[in-house]
Amino acid sequence: MSIALGLLIVRLVVGLLFVGHGAQKLFGWFGGYGPKGTGGWLESIGVKPGVAMAVVAGLMELVGGLLFVAGLLTPLAAVLIVMTMLVAIVKVHGQNGLWATANGYEYNLVLLAIAIGVALTGAGEYSIDALIR
Repeated sequence: MSIALGLLIVRLVVGLLFVGHGAQKLFGWFGGYGPKGTGGWLESIGVKPGVAMAVVAGLMELVGGLLFVAGLLTPLAAVLIVMTMLVAIVKVHGQNGLWATANGYEYNLVLLAIAIGVALTGAGEYSIDALIR
């Protein structure tokens, strides 16, 4: 029971954070800038077309987060999260080194590791994946 509960807590926290980040990009919620604002920033760092890429990133975060929270198609959820974090590391944080205090990729790496770890262990007893297998 403790492993299942631990996995549920991890999935809820990480998944809901990704849902929030996706909603920031897609809808401008939670202090986000929406597709246009996020797209402008993406273009400023060389990611083009900015608005389209903001929508793609937002959808990956939103869908990946929702699937992760539900424990549904958990390997797919992890792939969406990992891809998002890899792009964040390569395009934004990697050049700053590891530590978050220097805007490095520390946080992205932790989220990436959590997604891979949950995908490899399974979503746990309290998940839709467990109900449908």
